[in-house]
Amino acid sequence: MRPIWKTASVLGLLGMGYVLGASGTFATKPLGAQAAPAEGGPSEDSRKKLQDAFTAIKSAAETLEQENLYVPATTTLNVFSVMAGGLNAKQDLEDGRGVDPETFAALYAGEAIPDVKEHLDHDDQGRLTYKGKVVRIYPKQRMKKIFQERARYMGGGAKRP
Repeated sequence: MRPIWKTASVLGLLGMGYVLGASGTFATKPLGAQAAPAEGGPSEDSRKKLQDAFTAIKSAAETLEQENLYVPATTTLNVFSVMAGGLNAKQDLEDGRGVDPETFAALYAGEAIPDVKEHLDHDDQGRLTYKGKVVRIYPKQRMKKIFQERARYMGGGAKRP
């Protein structure tokens, strides 16, 4: 009689496990890399603040450009460069010493200005090149200096609270 109870118990546990597993009772919630965006995007208040920030950054870029401190290599406004007090992305490309992350991304996205675009290509490994040199992001030390400079202009408020 004992083997029947063991068999029945094992089959009962397996059946219960199957039912619980199939119903998802103990299923874990899948994780995503990012939270789903809110319905319709940012609130009206957030959109207004973004527009105000963009207007201020655009104005700063124009002033830096007049002072020859902001020389973009892309058609889009380079917020990273402006917030760092200006960078000369065109000269950085010419020198082959790397570019800032926003310029790097914009070049890959096809947002280069015409006189830069004509010299862009890809090597046999699919890497973006400018006049035959692989386009890279600034070295770590240069990035650290830029972040320090940026923090200086932001009054120390560069890091999140």
